[in-house]
Amino acid sequence: MLSVPSDKYRPFVPFTHDFSERTWPSKRITHPPIWMSTDLRDGNQSLIEPMNVKRKLRFFDELVKIGFKQIEVGFPSASQTDFDFVRKLIDEKRIPDDVAIIVLTQAREDLITRTIEAVLGAKQVIMHMYNACAPGFRKIVFKMTKDEIKKIAIDGTRLIKRYTAAHPETSWRYEYSPEVFSTTEPEFALEMCNAVAEVWQPTPASKIIFNLPATIEATTPNVYADQIEWMIKRLKNRDSIVVSVHPHNDRGTAVAAAELAIMAGADRVEGCLFGNGERTGNVDLVILALNLYTQGVHPGLDFSDIDEVRRCAEYCNQLPVHPRHPYVGDLVFTAFSGSHQDAIKKGFARQDPNALWEVPYLPIDPADLGRSYDAVIRVNSQSGKGGVSYLLESEHGLVLPRRLQIEFSRAIQRITDETGKEVTAEDVYDIFKKEYLEQERPFKLIRHRITGNPAASAGGQFQIEVEVEENGQMRRLSGKGDGAIAAFVNALKLPIHIMDYTEHAIGTGTDTRAAAYVELRVGESPSGFGVGVHGDIVTASFLAVLCAVNRHMVSQAAEALAA
Repeated sequence: MLSVPSDKYRPFVPFTHDFSERTWPSKRITHPPIWMSTDLRDGNQSLIEPMNVKRKLRFFDELVKIGFKQIEVGFPSASQTDFDFVRKLIDEKRIPDDVAIIVLTQAREDLITRTIEAVLGAKQVIMHMYNACAPGFRKIVFKMTKDEIKKIAIDGTRLIKRYTAAHPETSWRYEYSPEVFSTTEPEFALEMCNAVAEVWQPTPASKIIFNLPATIEATTPNVYADQIEWMIKRLKNRDSIVVSVHPHNDRGTAVAAAELAIMAGADRVEGCLFGNGERTGNVDLVILALNLYTQGVHPGLDFSDIDEVRRCAEYCNQLPVHPRHPYVGDLVFTAFSGSHQDAIKKGFARQDPNALWEVPYLPIDPADLGRSYDAVIRVNSQSGKGGVSYLLESEHGLVLPRRLQIEFSRAIQRITDETGKEVTAEDVYDIFKKEYLEQERPFKLIRHRITGNPAASAGGQFQIEVEVEENGQMRRLSGKGDGAIAAFVNALKLPIHIMDYTEHAIGTGTDTRAAAYVELRVGESPSGFGVGVHGDIVTASFLAVLCAVNRHMVSQAAEALAA
């Protein structure tokens, strides 16, 4: 139990009255928001080792490739590296015409002029100014009144308006953030935004952006949605405003907060790839976008090569992406549980490529993200027959009968229990080969010849001659039967009872081979399986019979030795 007094913390209550006019709970997200990546600014400032120019250039190019049209590229007045990077983007004409760069500044004149200097010559620029408005910051950090805080925002807006007007060759837009909106009194945040808009004078053709950040995630997502809807209902000239949200992840619910905020009417979302950012991070734009995709709403961003996006982010941020990270982690499309594997295997078998995606346990087709199915099913001590059989089928074309799946899974279980480790697809195949395809004692097939054609013979039976090696000794056998397998079994002169037989082709064209599976009983012993793979189906079936006989005899010898 936490040893703190019960009154040390208290819940943040944004409204002095119940916000019963909310409508967002009945809404659905039907189109994507405007996306703004702040990886190069908010994300970068949170890194242990901030990106150098080389890494920032690679990240910028990746963001453009993904499809972001608004990219916050830095805080040029606060860092020479940021300033030089912004100039490099502009001077080397690296910014596509349809992409707006965003630069952050505080409301001081020297910082504003330095920021303007950094972006001169760019075609589209969004000047982003902020100042903290929350009561904790007013009282503790700045020791200012509400009027003093508001004056900072108004004066800064006037300066930006004046300096940008001097450079009409650039298409300017303005973004204002009442920082720590999440813990600011809504009435004061509204007062701040309306005061800023009064100075800027936005129009429906040239909208102002009001970014309402959950700088500190202090409430449940539904409360943040209430705050956003409350603001939207009261902002003046709503048709001249883009309402943006910037959720942080202090409570671990940034994605939910962003989704509910969109339902509440937000137009735009700021965040980072894979949730990088200060403290516990910004909202994860990859999760947010692909959540939309799984609901039939195309996000307008291209994550069709998600592994390349991850590699870029890991290189540039010098931070790993967790293996369980939604959509992109190494293990998120991996099932170890036997029941999960069985359901996924059956789902793949029935999935029509032209139909709605309905594979159990997989909310998105890994192929849509450029990921293969290789790692969907992996095998450890928790796995069952479904996972094992899936790996053999997907990797080696072996479609095991259900009862053989059960039998072979016991061999896998025995090994994983002994080692406590995962077995790879190749491990599974190696175990399968040793168990079924490399059993050559006591019987090994040397050659066979069918001597009687059932269509021409009076009795309509197959007649065969077989040469086998039995415990190192060569033997010539002959037999007849209603079919090739029956004739072969009769030639062995063992009390064999065939219980089941299946076969299928592996591969196509000249590389086609045959796989045969036979379940048989020798005498009164329990039944067991044998497997044969060969270019000739008859030979494959004979190999399967000898495999089952050999496995039976090896088992009998082991039991006798143990006794």
